[in-house]
Amino acid sequence: MVNHYETVFIATPVLSEIQMKETVEKFLGILKNGGAKIVHEENWGLKKLAYPIQKKSTGFYYLVEFAAEGELIRKLETEYRRDERIIRFLTFKMDKYAVEYSTKKRNKKEVKAEE
Repeated sequence: MVNHYETVFIATPVLSEIQMKETVEKFLGILKNGGAKIVHEENWGLKKLAYPIQKKSTGFYYLVEFAAEGELIRKLETEYRRDERIIRFLTFKMDKYAVEYSTKKRNKKEVKAEE
C-alpha cells in the first residue's frame, strides 16, 4: 500500500553548494529508484540549530514529501545513517489531514508567487 511521507534531513554546514546538491540528488535518487513519487521538495537553506550537533550550530535543511511503499523508509533511513554529511533526519507518515494541510499550504505559496 502506498502511503504519504515527509522527510526532513539536516546536512552538515561545511558542505559547498555543489556538495549539498549532490547530497540532495543522492537521496532523491534513492526514493525514485525505490518507486517513490516525489510530491514536493523544499530547500530551507542554512539555519541555526536549536542546540549544537557534532559541535556544529548550523545546518542545511531539506524537506521532501513523497508517496511510497513502507519498505522504502527503512532503506532511506539506513542510507541517512551511513552518510556522514547527514547530521539529523526525521521521516514521518502523513495522515490524510497532514496531506490536505500540506497541499493547501503549497497552493497558498503558489498563489502568492504568481501575484
